[in-house]
Amino acid sequence: MELGCSALRLLAGLPRLRSALTNGGLNLHSPVKRKLEAEKDYVFDKRLRYSVRQNESNCRFRDIVVRKEEGFTHILLSSQTSDNNALTPEIMKEVRRALCNAATDDSKLLLLSAVGSVFCSGLDYSYLIGRLSSDRRKESTRIAEAIRDFVKAFIQFKKPIVVAINGPALGLGASILPLCDIVWASEKAWFQTPYATIRLTPAGCSSYTFPQILGVALANEMLFCGRKLTAQEACSRGLVSQVFWPTTFSQEVMLRVKEMASCSAVVLEESKCLVRSFLRSVLEDVNEKECIMLKQLWSSSKGLDSLFSYLQDKIYEV
Repeated sequence: MELGCSALRLLAGLPRLRSALTNGGLNLHSPVKRKLEAEKDYVFDKRLRYSVRQNESNCRFRDIVVRKEEGFTHILLSSQTSDNNALTPEIMKEVRRALCNAATDDSKLLLLSAVGSVFCSGLDYSYLIGRLSSDRRKESTRIAEAIRDFVKAFIQFKKPIVVAINGPALGLGASILPLCDIVWASEKAWFQTPYATIRLTPAGCSSYTFPQILGVALANEMLFCGRKLTAQEACSRGLVSQVFWPTTFSQEVMLRVKEMASCSAVVLEESKCLVRSFLRSVLEDVNEKECIMLKQLWSSSKGLDSLFSYLQDKIYEV
């Protein structure tokens, strides 16, 4: 089935909407000082997009970069096919593949970060609209299953996951953070999960983890009203471990990751098991239910029309 005129207009306007969201223009309701080491190779900026891809071992992936370092694996979101590190099923599959490789190699932990000024802007709306418009029943199943498998890979990963949030984290890009073990953020970072506002139901186990971490009242504001949290607010409520100044963010992160990597691999993995093992089956069940709900929503004409209508209205407001 070909795209209708309204869907085509929507697709054309989505880049403006995504830019407004990630720039904050659309408001949807250490105690011990250390000497920082020079880590120029680890500055999480656009130079990495070109420099690290010259390494032959990084050419297996198109939309992420994977670096094998001493004691840890570094995955960087660096999308070539979507704006602002937005997630598509193909990108999520690459992340899953990288997690699978890191789970069986000799690394002791995983560092997840991003190239550019945005950590992750969540699901790629232009991809979502284009695919669901062509064959909503088939594509709703495929996309929902891709999200389910992506989230499940984080739930089942046995080694510690450290996340470095350099900028905005929206939707699924924010929802997966409680599935990770340590989250460090730049002062420039902010967090938003406007699922209900954009006519979607929660994903990434956020329907369970957000109330547990943030409290029911604030979680509901984030999931139902699209409330935005600054890095400091996220830190004070337990979503983020520490906040660092932007100019020294990458150095602070690398210093701490290297210290973690000097610990025993067995101790790190068993410690994570003790902390998280009792949650695993709960999270897997929540993830399954969330993705079933998304599939039902996207496969219904009413749910899809509601999403189309909302995004089209927002494009004209931007």
